[in-house]
Amino acid sequence: MEQVSKAQILRKLFFSTLYLSAFTFGGGYVIVTLLKNRFVDQYHWIDEEEMLDLVAIAQSSPGAIAVNGAIVVGYKLAGLPGVLLSVLGAVLPPMIILSLISVCYDAFASNPLVGALLGGMRAGVGAVIVSVVYDMGKKIVLEKDWIHIAIMIASFCLCYFCNVNVVFILLAVAAFGVLRAVLEQKKGGRS
Repeated sequence: MEQVSKAQILRKLFFSTLYLSAFTFGGGYVIVTLLKNRFVDQYHWIDEEEMLDLVAIAQSSPGAIAVNGAIVVGYKLAGLPGVLLSVLGAVLPPMIILSLISVCYDAFASNPLVGALLGGMRAGVGAVIVSVVYDMGKKIVLEKDWIHIAIMIASFCLCYFCNVNVVFILLAVAAFGVLRAVLEQKKGGRS
């Protein structure tokens, strides 16, 4: 991480999450990519491996992934003040925008221009989500850990083809990960 003061980190953390939240349409998975671009690629405050770990924590925690992502990144970079400022930055834009839209809901709901705008945004959001999946999947494949690759494929198949609830898949792979770690630790202790 480059040498910057705590105040600079907090300021950049707040304004980065505020900016990303204000201009991110389509949900939390889009903001995850943008958080990675900002804090890994641009600022170099977090390495890519650690960012993937933070994203995994954010995804497996209850709640909105955009807020969870802001929490884990904020905590990693600046502790509790980082959490507070990054969450504030992440929730302010949607809160303000949705408050304004709710006042004018009838005008928005029937406007064909707004409908066309949202349709175009859905297509762009789909592309960004595919990009996130590709980046995360590529990292797993490049590690050449065949167990992780099998888990990734099995999880996809169970979710997509068998309609297994994602919660059950997450619980099962988390239990498997803990079991694998315990067995590897015991195996390492015997050597």
